[in-house]
Amino acid sequence: MIASAQLLQGGKSFTRADSLRGTLTSYRTCYDINYYHLDVKVDIDNRFISGSNLFRFRATQDFNTLQFDLFDNLQVEKVVYHGKEMPFKREYNAVFVDFPQSIRQGDLDSMTVYYSGNPIVAKRAPWDGGFVYTKDSNGKPWVSTACQGLGASSWWPNKDHQSDEVDSMLVSVSVPNGLTDISNGRLRKKTQLKDGYTRFDWFVSNPINNYAISLNIGDYVNFNDVYEGEKGKLDISYWVLSENMDKAKEFFPKNVNPMLQAFEHWFGPYPFYEDSYKLIDAPYNGMEHQSAVTYGNGYANGYRGRDGSGTGWGMKWDFIIVHESGHEWFGNNITSNDLADMWIHESFTNYSEALFVDYHYGKQAGQEYVHGNRMGILNDRPVQGPYQVNESGSGDMYNKGGVLLNMVRTIIDDDEKWRQILRGLNRTFYHKTVDYGDVVQYIAKESGIDFIPVFAQYVQHTNIPTLELKVNQGKLFARWIADVTDFTMPVKIRTKGNEYQFISPSRKWQTFDVPQLTSSEQLEIDTFNFYIGVLIE
Repeated sequence: MIASAQLLQGGKSFTRADSLRGTLTSYRTCYDINYYHLDVKVDIDNRFISGSNLFRFRATQDFNTLQFDLFDNLQVEKVVYHGKEMPFKREYNAVFVDFPQSIRQGDLDSMTVYYSGNPIVAKRAPWDGGFVYTKDSNGKPWVSTACQGLGASSWWPNKDHQSDEVDSMLVSVSVPNGLTDISNGRLRKKTQLKDGYTRFDWFVSNPINNYAISLNIGDYVNFNDVYEGEKGKLDISYWVLSENMDKAKEFFPKNVNPMLQAFEHWFGPYPFYEDSYKLIDAPYNGMEHQSAVTYGNGYANGYRGRDGSGTGWGMKWDFIIVHESGHEWFGNNITSNDLADMWIHESFTNYSEALFVDYHYGKQAGQEYVHGNRMGILNDRPVQGPYQVNESGSGDMYNKGGVLLNMVRTIIDDDEKWRQILRGLNRTFYHKTVDYGDVVQYIAKESGIDFIPVFAQYVQHTNIPTLELKVNQGKLFARWIADVTDFTMPVKIRTKGNEYQFISPSRKWQTFDVPQLTSSEQLEIDTFNFYIGVLIE
């Protein structure tokens, strides 16, 4: 998702409703979702939806009651289990279903939830979540969803927690005749119904997170392409409003193909060959809906016509296509278990922009882009949020996170090893959910460098570390001022006119040999690649 989108709301006091949404109680861990069939009809004129969702699950333990989630402005009409309606009760947006007998561990079972209502309408998507209702320039309806952070349960019933991705899913959307729905995966079937509606059945064969499910309804037309990628032929579909067809044919392929080249190089194969890659016109800036990336950047380079890095490099490519597609690797392939670790999605994807620049314009250009992004860092609160309350951390997870990863690359000082670590992350955690420790420990292990205190400082604390230096009788004394008790991090320094060298200070004063050092005025710190404070006595 793009910077400052709806998951970044801060200053929130947490409630019972937040805990019900964010905590993995036994009512949620007792079942593992295998398959959904969401079947929803959209009454555009009345901004009303109705339909059902089939839950197919395997019991991970014996249980009699489970929880699913649906916002309380939507009505649960009934829950059907083995042909019979089941008793249920609500608490805020959580719904608890009582079964007539115990479901045994290992059992494969299912239930269907029928529901209806007027879902939340987004006022300024994607910075807030919900449905977007508008019209194209020809006056035809144009409807879309964007719900990251707000939650998929704002418009359809599901187990709304990032830790449990459904293995596969059928998304059936019925829309008024003359309009088309585009959702995730591949189109299986188009059916003319008897009530003036047409149903579109889209099948997702890969694991997918709830918030990535989307519907996009409009006067869509499409054209196709094939990308010769690392895993063979990748089908590409472009779905655009009919009014945009000519400019889309010119603009989309020349941006998508270079994106795929760069990201397959750095991260490994596109993670969803089976479901294809789609780019879809949307009435808001864009979102990383898996295999159905939505786009609203005006067919122009930059982000809404500007370059957030201030370097000029960001004006050479379309920000939304690159950033939102980067989430196919970090966010959709590798998904954080808890919204608190959304920095995993956004830090790596912010950094993917720099790697795109690096691949096409050279390493120095990529480094300049990363450095330029510092102007957007606030250091207002940690980029990691509180666990179990469905809350993410600071918006610094974007730019500060990208800067952190660039420092990790600089410290490793072996670009091919770094590339293999990035590819290894996507291979090791392929189609999996992860937490903070999974990612940090993998990087530390594969690099052979103890990055654990580095990530702790930059991810779990607000302040950046300060390097304190002093020179006495030709010796350099150095230490870090940091929040992490055992903080240590290599950093590059030099005397003027000489090559940079690494030193590895801790929080205790240490001495280091630096050639030709006689006074502190000679010292130069690599603050271009290291985002740190510096205090020289």
